[in-house]
Amino acid sequence: MSQQPTQSSQPRHLGDGEHLEVLGYQDSFNRSMSLWANFALGFTYLSPLVGVYSLFAVALTIGGPPSIWWIVIVGCGQLLVSLVFGEVVSQYPIHGGIYPWARRLWGRRYAWMAAWVYIWAMIVTITAVAEFGAGFVASLFDLELTPSVNLAITLGLLLLAFVFNFSGTKTLARVAQIGLAAELIGVIGLGLYLLIFQRKQDFSVFFDTMGLGGDAGYASAFFGAALAGLFLFYGFEACGDVAEEVSNPARRIPKAMMMTILVGGVSALFSFGGYVLAAPNLEQIVAGEDPDPIPGILEATLGPVGAKLFLVVAITAFISCVLSLQAAASRLLFSFARDGMVPGHRWLAKVSPRNKVPTNALIVACTVPAIISVIIFLNADLLVPVTSFAVLGIYVAFQMVVLAALRQRTKGWKPAGPFSLGGLGVVVNVLALAYGIFAMYLLAKPGESGDFVTDWVVLIGLGIVVVSGLLYLFIARPDKKSDAPEGDAIAVAEAIRARTGATAAVDAR
Repeated sequence: MSQQPTQSSQPRHLGDGEHLEVLGYQDSFNRSMSLWANFALGFTYLSPLVGVYSLFAVALTIGGPPSIWWIVIVGCGQLLVSLVFGEVVSQYPIHGGIYPWARRLWGRRYAWMAAWVYIWAMIVTITAVAEFGAGFVASLFDLELTPSVNLAITLGLLLLAFVFNFSGTKTLARVAQIGLAAELIGVIGLGLYLLIFQRKQDFSVFFDTMGLGGDAGYASAFFGAALAGLFLFYGFEACGDVAEEVSNPARRIPKAMMMTILVGGVSALFSFGGYVLAAPNLEQIVAGEDPDPIPGILEATLGPVGAKLFLVVAITAFISCVLSLQAAASRLLFSFARDGMVPGHRWLAKVSPRNKVPTNALIVACTVPAIISVIIFLNADLLVPVTSFAVLGIYVAFQMVVLAALRQRTKGWKPAGPFSLGGLGVVVNVLALAYGIFAMYLLAKPGESGDFVTDWVVLIGLGIVVVSGLLYLFIARPDKKSDAPEGDAIAVAEAIRARTGATAAVDAR
């Protein structure tokens, strides 16, 4: 008869408070966020409805219907990144995501740069989403979208999201779940309806280049259309930004991240594919003669009333997206401030005793985008250069974590959280880094319009942020003013295993 292992030899997992204590922190938040709510937060941040609507015409003009395959390609690449993040957050389920992960995997200065780039990318993204959402609100109420109206609506969306966030984690979770429902209706529901009942194109159209590329071949047009996927698949990391408000985060957040990628990818495919197949004037869209084709597609397929109902769904999704972005940005600022790494850190690190949210960090996450919106109102031409570096900045921050994780693995780190890839961890990590370098190349590659600013604006924007961050880092030396732990991935993993008894269980076998 085989001997059954005793209960003492079975590895156990730390409780939430105990796990946080091993990492050097105490519980300060209400852990009222479930797996479903955490997934909803990441999904509404990723927001396939917002992404597809914003990129549909651009993708078709550059790469035609085959640009839809970038959703599959980038989705697979970002799934690899989410697996790496899952192992990291499972060992480090603490607020702030990118910043504390980079610090614990590498060091304070390295983490400073990752977080500096990331926080500016997030703040600019908050601004951009609110600006795009203003057009939907104006359309719903038949308002002429003048610069003044656009500014007023943008500021209103920012303020509304702030009020929801200020109300506490439970309100954040509820609104995120409502936004999730709106997203699923707006992308999967509408996409299926268009595919089944309003199809005007054959499925073979997704393999039809429609003459794009010309004599130079289609490859350059296809790679140019990579924006269709690259601009869409981020937001899953927000699941980890609120780790200290999630019950059982070491298990649930990795699941929520992967769910965000998988469900977001399927949703985006349904939405993008549905619009293409239902487009009555696809050739005109590909030719660039219809720069905003989705309203016309909706009007032709849903009628005036149906189009208005879709606008309500879309506005709900935009509000939820701004809400999730604000929440993630405020938690990153809080995490940064808690370690004394930013000016005004004592003020930014305060948590409301009543609502258990970092209220001052939330004020910053609302106010700075509002200021950028006013600047854009004064000069509308600044919108593109202000937002162009955002996605590249996010990918840079992502890959700084992926690189740091791979560096720790070469030193012998074996992730100690309940979510682990085991022997596949190194392979997945290498593939995620390779994908990330490829994605950053596609995003940073200068254009060929002949105008210097237009062609290099992405790198110019990123360069300004990086240089300003380096100047502050080496002049103010925030890393010297903080005693936050750094580069301790191996030591923490050993401490967790010692606390849980997992090492003894492995030795017993």
